[in-house]
Amino acid sequence: MATQTATLVAQSSPLTGVSLPAFTLWWREVVRFYRQRTRVVGVIASPVVFWLVIGSGFGSSFRSGDAAGQQHYLDYFYPGALIMIVLFTSIFTMMSVIEDRKEGFLLSVLVAPVPRSAIVLGKVLGGTTLSAIQGLIFLAFAPLVGVHVSLGDFLLVALTVFLVSFALTALGFAIAWPMDSTQGFHAVINLFLIPIWLLSGALFPLAGASGWIRLLMRINPLTYGVEALRSLLYPATSEAFPLASSLATLILFAGAMFGLSFLMVNRRTTKPAA
Repeated sequence: MATQTATLVAQSSPLTGVSLPAFTLWWREVVRFYRQRTRVVGVIASPVVFWLVIGSGFGSSFRSGDAAGQQHYLDYFYPGALIMIVLFTSIFTMMSVIEDRKEGFLLSVLVAPVPRSAIVLGKVLGGTTLSAIQGLIFLAFAPLVGVHVSLGDFLLVALTVFLVSFALTALGFAIAWPMDSTQGFHAVINLFLIPIWLLSGALFPLAGASGWIRLLMRINPLTYGVEALRSLLYPATSEAFPLASSLATLILFAGAMFGLSFLMVNRRTTKPAA
């Protein structure tokens, strides 16, 4: 299957440039993910359980000193749980980069007359599609926390989820590209990416944090994704950042991560021979 897909990419790319190779890799990511039912269930079920257990544990004891502090913690934690689903799906789908290298599929694509940009775009868009779908599925739980989203707000929520998904998928691609083992990939996730989520405002508000934590949260791009979702889902709560500035930050973050992925792929191919 992998060889046939690589052959299709190789034969079609001279005629179609970037679009068909990117589409082929995108479609492969989608089909590959949903054929693994346990991964689909795990990606959704783990954050849902985390949301219910943590949210119910804190319950109504959560207070932040403003209007948002009057929420039940399940309500406050809901945007953070949604971002967690996006984070898990985006990052773990990029483990396929390591698996493709071990199976020889990645080598087949690299030696084919396919632009490097098509490889990055196809893989990243594939992971983005999966994580965005998984995140939007979680919106089915919104009525349980009293959230009723209008069509306009839903489109903005979808845009926010897409930007976060794209940025995190591109970051996962950049991390996975130079690695040869899934163990090393997991180590980076535990050391680097989970703390980014913890410092995104998902578990506690920016206003109630200590000074140095507030600084880390403000320079954390994921904070702006959580705050954008919170302002869209709970318009009555006070905003830590204006929605427009949050979306602009996410666009810059997504562009920077895609650029990093592209640089990683090209750096890999331009190393001098030993």
